[in-house]
Amino acid sequence: QVQLVESGGGLVQAGDSLRLSCAASGLIFSRSAMGWFRQAPGKEREFVAAIIGSGLSTSYADSVKGRFTISRDNDKNTVYLQMNSLKPEDTAVYYCAADRSPYYSDLLRDDVDYWGKGTLVTVSS
Repeated sequence: QVQLVESGGGLVQAGDSLRLSCAASGLIFSRSAMGWFRQAPGKEREFVAAIIGSGLSTSYADSVKGRFTISRDNDKNTVYLQMNSLKPEDTAVYYCAADRSPYYSDLLRDDVDYWGKGTLVTVSS
């Protein structure tokens, strides 16, 4: 049984930084592409970032490029999302996602095999 458990969300001010973590279990982590998605109130869920199983390639949404960094520690079965220069429009529930493939092409198409339950990030102005 695959479990993805997010942590690190909270209330911050605009310009602050926050790091989200997602601990995975029940899958061969190093062979699984991982990603982050978010859903703001009243909006559809959107892709944020993804990383391949080896960690050597990443992809970002244009809205977060240069501010957010996705990384992973395959020894700890954990993926991270470092969020800098946060803006009020980054306010959303952030979801961890996993794919059974080592590559994130499916994640970019919103074709996700496993989801976490989400962690709320609120950025005040």
